[in-house]
Amino acid sequence: MPARSLRRLLPAVALAAASALVLSACTSAGSGDASDEIVWSIEGANLSAGHMDPQVSQLDVSGMVQRAVLDSLVFQEGDGSFTPWLATKWEVSPDSTEYTFTLRDDVTFTDGEKFDAAAVKANFDRIVDPATKSAQAASMLGADYYKGTEVVDDHTVKVSFTQPYAPFLQAASTPQLGFYSPKVLKESADKLKAGGPGITVGTGPFELTEYTPDQEIVYTRNDDYAWGPHDATAPKVETLRVEIQPEASVRAGVVKSGESDIASNMPPNLVKELGDGVTVDSVEYPGLPYSLYLNEKYGVFADEKVRQAFSRGIDIDSAVEEIFFGQFPRAWSILGSTTPGYDASLEGTWPYDEDAANALLDEAGWTERDADGIRMKDGTRLSVRWIAWTPIPDDRTALANAIQSDLKKIGFEVVRETLEPGKYNEQYGPKTFDLTDWDFSGVDPDFLRNHLHTDGFQNASQVSDPALDALLEEAVATSDQKKRDELYTQVQQWNAQHVAIVPLYSPSAITAVGERVEGLDYDLYGRPLFYDVSVG
Repeated sequence: MPARSLRRLLPAVALAAASALVLSACTSAGSGDASDEIVWSIEGANLSAGHMDPQVSQLDVSGMVQRAVLDSLVFQEGDGSFTPWLATKWEVSPDSTEYTFTLRDDVTFTDGEKFDAAAVKANFDRIVDPATKSAQAASMLGADYYKGTEVVDDHTVKVSFTQPYAPFLQAASTPQLGFYSPKVLKESADKLKAGGPGITVGTGPFELTEYTPDQEIVYTRNDDYAWGPHDATAPKVETLRVEIQPEASVRAGVVKSGESDIASNMPPNLVKELGDGVTVDSVEYPGLPYSLYLNEKYGVFADEKVRQAFSRGIDIDSAVEEIFFGQFPRAWSILGSTTPGYDASLEGTWPYDEDAANALLDEAGWTERDADGIRMKDGTRLSVRWIAWTPIPDDRTALANAIQSDLKKIGFEVVRETLEPGKYNEQYGPKTFDLTDWDFSGVDPDFLRNHLHTDGFQNASQVSDPALDALLEEAVATSDQKKRDELYTQVQQWNAQHVAIVPLYSPSAITAVGERVEGLDYDLYGRPLFYDVSVG
């Protein structure tokens, strides 16, 4: 009888930095049939809120589902290297300011348009156009560093930057810099955020043929596909049906019953309930761990001692171990342990210490207490407001409760507000909150520039430090990996002292796979790839 199994899958680039949890895997075999359908259950609650376009959205789920449609110039392998995809070869200028790509000459979009150098230029120029209101993709394309894209000839394109831009190849491998049909960009670009058939048109292995917001997305095989990574051709399955099911218990139920073949974003507490015949694959995200962002320009977090006390007053180890069943490692740095440049020397340097937290708050002048035991200073309670974006998984709610309980012991009140996306953005935009939370997946640590640079679009902490800005700017302009690692080590150590961000744990992409699925693979972020999938 096949047994449920858990496999911890780590990219080769991370093997030196993290240990793998490996349990034997056992799934049933089956032969692929091109007429078969594969059903994929995802969380996906916010896709309908204008997040169907990875060139605009910064949500991981947008790129995860639209990878079926959007191809990239290059493919990033498990060891961090790059191999051909829509580009057959590329050259980088000695100063890393120009990237010249030779493109395949046999690629077409599913609406019949040709993929060529002009299509690359149209997409990249659209991403950086202020009217597009792209954040993450524009940053990945260099933002202010982007000089332009030149059509050298039909199948040669040159992308230029105003200064050296080392992360570009990695960015060019992502769905955020994938390609839409030029016809769509010309006629329907304003509809891409909502998405749908005839709108979300790419060169990928599937075509989006049906979309019912908040219910399902149907992708149909692109029979002409012959240009995937490693020369992948048309998928073996005819239909990829994506069921949008925000409740984790529902996703667990459908994969256990066989109604779904694959279920993504599974919480650790449900893994043990999946039963025999289901394999569970776990890939630790590279990037910024799930963290709390302390707004130092609003309220009590302006005081570094208060920020330090906040971080030392949380028993992170116990909470993460208990809530996530040992599946997610406690984080010590603003880079996850599987991310290039991770500073392992920070491990163990800021453990839970109630006495140290109390001493820091005393030093900061919060020495009085009110009737509820909350600290006071000049008649003001030591209270902060945490805004959180719904939907919120049960495990993160449990973690928030633990954090509130720990901090109350030292007289620090945390009031948590769970907000619908629109209400959340009303406060996030003007930064009228004390703290908020998220994790951010990324292979290149340049994402720290978005979170900590004065002009970073994700600078929720409102950090503004010229010395830190200089480190981040030097790192993005440096091609030497050893030098980049040294610079990002300094950035991580800056945060360990300054405490703009409190990292809590490094999440994994946990995927439950039914026994009839064969050939499923993952990218470096743990997102399923369907090039070789078959069902038995």
